[in-house]
Formats: sequence, C-alpha cells, structure tokens
Amino acid sequence: MEHSMARQLAALILSDEERTELKALAGRRKTAQALALRARIVLACAAGGQNKEVAAKLGVVEMTVGKWRRRFVQDRLEGLRDEPRPGAPRTIDDARVEATIVRTLESLPKDATHWSSRGMAKESGLSVSSVQRIWRAFGVQPHRMETFKLSTDPDFVAKVRDVVGLYVSPPQRAVVLCVDEKSQIQALDRSQPMLPMRPGQPTRRSHDYTRHGTTSLFAALDIATGKVIGKCYSRHRAAEFRKFLDEIETAVPRGLDVHLVMDNYATHKAPLIRNWLAKRPRWHVHLTPTSSSWLNQVERFFALITDKKIRRGIYRSVQALRADIMDFIAHHNADPRPFKWSKSADEILASIERFCRYNTQAQAS
Repeated sequence: MEHSMARQLAALILSDEERTELKALAGRRKTAQALALRARIVLACAAGGQNKEVAAKLGVVEMTVGKWRRRFVQDRLEGLRDEPRPGAPRTIDDARVEATIVRTLESLPKDATHWSSRGMAKESGLSVSSVQRIWRAFGVQPHRMETFKLSTDPDFVAKVRDVVGLYVSPPQRAVVLCVDEKSQIQALDRSQPMLPMRPGQPTRRSHDYTRHGTTSLFAALDIATGKVIGKCYSRHRAAEFRKFLDEIETAVPRGLDVHLVMDNYATHKAPLIRNWLAKRPRWHVHLTPTSSSWLNQVERFFALITDKKIRRGIYRSVQALRADIMDFIAHHNADPRPFKWSKSADEILASIERFCRYNTQAQAS
C-alpha cells in the first residue's frame, strides 16, 4: 500500500557524454564542491537509487536529492549550475547616473575648484555613498590632478627614434650608458629620534630636521647589464662632469665604443666637455629631447635609490650620506638587473599624438 502511494520518479538515463562529464565534476576535491555534490547525486540516481537511499549515502536531506534529480531531468547538465542571482533592485536610474557624471565633468561648484562627493550629493540629491559608487564605476576622480609637460624640442621625433633605437637594438661591440646627475641631495638629520614601526602603527619621525650640507650624485647606467657607475661630488659643474667622464673612460674596456645618452643641460655642453669628447672618437653622444627626462633610463635608478635609501635616511654629515649612496650602488651592482624597455619609438610617438589630439579636441569643445 505504502509503495503504491509513493510518487513515481522521472526516469534518469545518462548519455555517455553526460556520464563522463558528471564523473569529472564529481571527482573534484578542492574547487566547486557544490557542483561536485550535485554530480554525485545525479550519478547515484542514474544507478537506480531512490531519493531516500541516495540522501543517506551522500549525507544530505531527501529534498536536496529530489531537487537536483528534477533539475537534471529538466535541463540536463546546465540544470546543475547556479542560476544568476538578481541582487537588490537598482534605486538610481540611468538618467540620474548620467546627469551626475555630466555635472561632474562639465561644471564646477561655486565655492571650489573641483567637486567633492559631499558637494555633488547636495547638488544632485543623492547620498554621498551613491555619488562615490557612481564615480568609482566610471573612474572619475575629481580630487586628483596630475601634471604633464610636452617637449617643444624641434628635433623631438628624431631624438626619440635615436635614443629608443639604442635601447631596442644596441650596437655591437659597444656599451650604451644613460648618464645624468641627481643634484643637491640633502644630508638631513631629524631633530628627534625616529619611533619604530609597531603592529597597527607605521614608523614615525619628527617633521623638522637639521641640514648638514648637500652632495650631487653623477651616475651612468649600463642598459645591457643594469650596472651603475656612480660618483658623488660637492658640486655639479662642468668640471665635476668632466671628472665623472674620466671615471667612465677608466671603467669601460678600451675595445668598446661608448654611446652616451644624456640631456642638453648646460653642464653637458660646456666647451670643456665638448673638447673632451672631440678627442675621443670612440665616444658617441645621443641627446634626449628637452623636457623628456622619462626617456633617460638612469632616472629610473634615481627613483629607486631615492625610494629605498635617501628619502628615509638620517645623516649627520655629508660624508655619511655619500657613504650610504655608494654602499647602495655597490649592493645594486652585486646583483644588477637591467630595466626592460618595452615601447618602440612608433608606439611612443603614436601615444603622444593621441594625447595631443585628445587635448586639442577637449579645448575646442
């Protein structure tokens, strides 16, 4: 009697492809465990097991077995996937979102140079959090401003192609050195001892300091190896640059040409330097365009030493500062790694062209 009243279960017959796929899903041990369990339920049902038997075997409730049996019979393998969840309904329609973005981009508040989230919330009637979510979704950041400077060098294109050509395809039997100086590095001593970092609290230092003089770092970066030739001088005149060129001349093997990448700074084009270079035919100078320090790879090394050594350093004398700088260079050269130049001259020039065209259109509109 009890058996006759039991609900008739839908037949569950698997194709070979379905059985293979289900076994693969069921065999997962680390990921998608919910899907693996559903596959094991279907395989057990297909083997002839009743819902109650399968539930006991797999340690789930009988309703769960019935649910995934029905879903598979109806939608096959796709029925085992989770259905997309709709989430909370939107309370801000597209028109209000668009109005907020347009107002942010095309207008200014009366009492400020840029919109704040609170100001825009008050203006638009939205909550502060809603304004912040809209700005975040569209990548709008009114509080940020970046700087730029385009080179006005009439030979900009030719110089970019020349320098980048060295980086991408350096000449044979030659060394390519990027040269510049980081001038007026200050030896700063804090007025009070630094407080060390603790859990939940960063390192702290006093805002005031004592100056103990300055030094200038002249550096030449070998683009092939990443090694740096460095020397500190008290000043950064043509006389000091000439001494630094002597250092490079001594360091580079005689059989190699020297290709020097540098800017057109007054120190670099003084008669003393021109005469020195003219007497050495193995030296070849490649000038970067004006206002284009980003093209000189040694600037990347300057950023590295500033971030890792100079910015947080505490020095009670210029001698201590110089010793720390030279120690950093020695450690760098013990395991040097060249910086990877990934942009061709065509890509750089195309990017600048797009930037100029965009800003011209923006000004015109």
